[in-house]
Amino acid sequence: VLFQIFDAFKSRLHDSNSKVNQVALETMYKMIPLLKDNLSPVINMLIPAMVDNNLNSKNPGIYAAATNVIQALCQHLDNYLLLQPFCTKAQFLNGKAKQDMTEKLA
Repeated sequence: VLFQIFDAFKSRLHDSNSKVNQVALETMYKMIPLLKDNLSPVINMLIPAMVDNNLNSKNPGIYAAATNVIQALCQHLDNYLLLQPFCTKAQFLNGKAKQDMTEKLA
């Protein structure tokens, strides 16, 4: 059930409508402390949806929401769940997003 919910939700995390995108990121930020490590089955699907484009967004609201989500993941999930997806993102992103992900890995 969790996979089905987040499979539908992930497209909102990079919606072309910036207001939808930002609300989805803010909602994800609120869900992370509630779900914590229960997100492990879907984390490899969610991190790219949360990070791609959002950490390089010129929209300050989207960028702030994305950085808040990454911070919440680091605070509420075990680091071993985040290591591989964060490494992958740091390797293939560019610009500010690459810098942000590299700092989180460090």
